[in-house]
Amino acid sequence: MSDIAKLEIDGKVYEFPVVRGTENEIAIDVKALRVATGGIITIDPGFKNTGSCESKITFLNGEEGILRYRGYAIEDLTKNASFLEVAFLVIFGELPTKSEFIKFENDIKRNSLLNEEMKDIIDGFPKVAHPMGMVSSLTSALTAFNPATVNINSKVDLYESIVKLMGKFPVLAAWAHSKNQGTPLNYADNSLNYIENIMQMMFKIPTEKYKLNPIAVRALDELLILHEDHEQNCSTSTVRIVGSSEAGLFASISAGVSALWGRLHGGANQAVLEMLEDIQKDGGGVEKFIAKAKDKNDPFRLMGFGHRVYKNFDPRARIIKKAADELFDDLGTSDPVLAIAKHLEEVALNDEYFAARKLYPNVDFYSGIIYRALGIPVEMFTVMFAIGRLPGWIAQWKEMRLNGEPIGRPRQLYTGHTLREFIPFEKR
Repeated sequence: MSDIAKLEIDGKVYEFPVVRGTENEIAIDVKALRVATGGIITIDPGFKNTGSCESKITFLNGEEGILRYRGYAIEDLTKNASFLEVAFLVIFGELPTKSEFIKFENDIKRNSLLNEEMKDIIDGFPKVAHPMGMVSSLTSALTAFNPATVNINSKVDLYESIVKLMGKFPVLAAWAHSKNQGTPLNYADNSLNYIENIMQMMFKIPTEKYKLNPIAVRALDELLILHEDHEQNCSTSTVRIVGSSEAGLFASISAGVSALWGRLHGGANQAVLEMLEDIQKDGGGVEKFIAKAKDKNDPFRLMGFGHRVYKNFDPRARIIKKAADELFDDLGTSDPVLAIAKHLEEVALNDEYFAARKLYPNVDFYSGIIYRALGIPVEMFTVMFAIGRLPGWIAQWKEMRLNGEPIGRPRQLYTGHTLREFIPFEKR
């Protein structure tokens, strides 16, 4: 294959280099297009065919159902590593040695305390405030308590900002949950690991001893590993483009939280549970809703099935389905909504309509039902997603800044009025 791509416009041929990735992905480098052609640009709504950067963090092949972090298969990572080990890998590029991991974990614990004045900000939110709004605001507020600009060229400064955010972010998430529930704000317990701490901060109440369920802890650990990074999705692209202006890490991550909030992105797992609850209210008949989903004239769609990127079975869904089954067996849950989810999964997987269109249950389907089984309320689902995605956002921001990428500035194709004569106010 030629290393040059040729573009012909009005009889004139322009040549652009072809770039190959390490997995033999091919891209046409068109950054010189506008200058070379005297103003011509490409147009690609949603950037579906546009590579905004080169990255060494995540490889995703939607056609073959492949997901790898830094070259490691997601199946191997969820089976053999913890969330914090994978976070170190994603952020720093290699799996940690034992001494590196101990230091990383201890440094995160050292930074888990929040300034007590953060409670004043929490108090300012109404109890009914959505936790994603609170977490976005609180993450941005960390800048006020840490006003010094991170020196991106200092490994020490950069590392300290990373462990600080990793330590404080789950506390912010737990406090947003407590605000909604009207329960006391819990602190981290340094005798617990990262995932255990998330659970105890969310659910421990002062009048009772909180008992951790190891199967539940492992299910959440695996689920959050699966969410750590996913290439240049909406929220990750947001973190990179905000950071490209040299906005700080906390401000950039806050923007990522807001981007994740949308129903078409991180809010999809919440939409799954809302759909299941609607089915329950209707009497629990799954077949009726399967028929509605297959009716092209019916606007109803099954949430949690299919994926914009994966054209095969979502590899994350294969992993978390097993964890969900183990969790349900352990809890012995009799939740009717979860029973509907299991029935819906079974019917859809055996229906030729869905198989032909490769509409398999995705990670949002299983994450929603796992969160519900763990007692996490629907409005906190996307917050849990954000906790999982945090290492990926950090890694992407770090990579973008260290690579010295230019400020993000997309072009547009103007389709408005041409030059018009101004009409004075008295004549309009």
